[in-house]
Amino acid sequence: MKKDIHPKNYRLVVFKDMSNDYAFITRSTVNTKDTIEWEDGKEYPLVKLEISSKSHPFFTGKMKLVDTAGRVDKFRNRYKKFQEKKK
Repeated sequence: MKKDIHPKNYRLVVFKDMSNDYAFITRSTVNTKDTIEWEDGKEYPLVKLEISSKSHPFFTGKMKLVDTAGRVDKFRNRYKKFQEKKK
């Protein structure tokens, strides 16, 4: 194996699903500016996620549309003219 190709700054990081407030802690090298106080009373770096296994339709079995910042509405408004022409 090649030497010195893996990062050395692994640390505990909290990943939080913002759609349902599910959070988990794991080791990672991801850079982040946010922090959060975990259940053990210590502060850890925080990575905010839009979707995780607790909210993804494949894992939940439910078809749930996650719309952040109105992206779906913006898309529909933008292409409304084209849909009306087809009808």
